Amino acid sequence: MDRKFYTFFEMPYDRYNFHKHTFCIFEERPLAEISGLRANHISRSGSSYFFTTNGVYRLSDHWGRAAQCKWRLESREKKSGLRLGFALWTAFHPDNATDKIYFIHYDIASSTVSYQHKNQLNPDETKALFSATDVTKRIREIRKLLASEGWARHFETDITWLRETLILAITSEGKTLQQAKTGLLR
Repeated sequence: MDRKFYTFFEMPYDRYNFHKHTFCIFEERPLAEISGLRANHISRSGSSYFFTTNGVYRLSDHWGRAAQCKWRLESREKKSGLRLGFALWTAFHPDNATDKIYFIHYDIASSTVSYQHKNQLNPDETKALFSATDVTKRIREIRKLLASEGWARHFETDITWLRETLILAITSEGKTLQQAKTGLLR
């Protein structure tokens, strides 16, 4: 029998292991997609799971941290309540608290920031990698940069340029906000 041995980062996910320390971005779908289907699994927290050959539907009122996982729901609208998401099995990636497996994605057009798994990184992009704790800290710093202008009063330059320069130093070079600001003063 010919067996393929997978490394930790190549592990294929399916209905039996997708819920064990994974990161995934689910795409919001209309409830009509599961109309008439019966849940294959209902978690203790009340989330329902519908398995398909290609992936999984999750019907839940909570997203983000789910037990041992980081599952985000991508949606056009910010709303609460019961929502349906779908993810292909190939969208699941291994997660842990210590390895540097996350990078920061900043969308200039919408001024939004999020973290992504390194397995989603485009080969032509250069991004710093962070642990789960560090990526959370850096995102908090970037969101403060975007939310206020008081921090920029000591700089005599365009705030848009300042923000983009600081965010680039954080996301591409792995600097802290303080290190990035210090670099501007030199």
